[in-house]
Amino acid sequence: MALAMTGDGGPGSFSGEAWTRNAAACDIIGAMPFNAELAAGTLPRETFQHYIVQDAHYLIGFGRALSLAAAKAPEPDGIVQFSRAAQDAIVVERALHGGFFRDYGIGPESFAATPLTPACDHYVSYLLATAYAEPFEVVCAALLPCFWIYKAVGDDIFARAAAGNPYRAWIDTYAGEEFAEAVAGMIAATDRAALTASAGTRERMHRAFTQATRLEWMFWDSAYRDAGWPV
Repeated sequence: MALAMTGDGGPGSFSGEAWTRNAAACDIIGAMPFNAELAAGTLPRETFQHYIVQDAHYLIGFGRALSLAAAKAPEPDGIVQFSRAAQDAIVVERALHGGFFRDYGIGPESFAATPLTPACDHYVSYLLATAYAEPFEVVCAALLPCFWIYKAVGDDIFARAAAGNPYRAWIDTYAGEEFAEAVAGMIAATDRAALTASAGTRERMHRAFTQATRLEWMFWDSAYRDAGWPV
C-alpha cells in the first residue's frame, strides 16, 4: 500500500528528494498492522491505549524540540511558526489525547507513572539531541517526518476507515485541514532552510529525515507489540 505524498516544494526541493528516498519506508508504515487495524476499527482497545499514553509522552519531548528549533530559527517568522507548533503539540494534540484518557480512565498520576518505552525514549532523545546539537536546517529535517508521515497516514486511514470507527477522533485530527496547514508550513520551512544549505549540510538533513522516518516506524511497531524494557 503506497502512502500518497501530500505535497512538496517541487522538482529539486529537499522535501521531494527526501520523500522519494524514503518512499519504501513510508509505504511499510502505511501497511503496518497497527494502522491497518486502526482503519478497520479492530485495533484492540488496550493496544491503542498503550499507544496513546506513549504518544502523549512523546509530544512533550516533541514540543521541547520544536521550541529549540524556534530559538534557532534565523527569521522572526520562523520563531513564530515553531513556537506555535510547540504550543499545538502540547495544547491542541493533548486535547485529543485527553478525550481518550477520560474514556480509558487514565488520570494524571497513572500517566506520569508510566515510563517511556524504549522506542518512545529513543525517538524523544534523538529529536532533543538533534535540536540541541545540530544547525537549524538539520533540526527541521528531523522534525518533518512526524508532521508529514502522520498526515499521509491520517489521509490514508480516513479514506478507508470503517463506519463507526472507535478511533474516529484520532483519524479526523490527522486528516483534518488544520493539521494539513501545519504540515504544509513545516514542509515549506524545511525547503527554505535547505535552499541555502551547503551540500554537506543538505546530506545531513537527509540522514536526519531518514532516521526520524525509521523512528516513526519503530514507535508504531512498539505500540502494536506492547514492547517494554526487557530488564
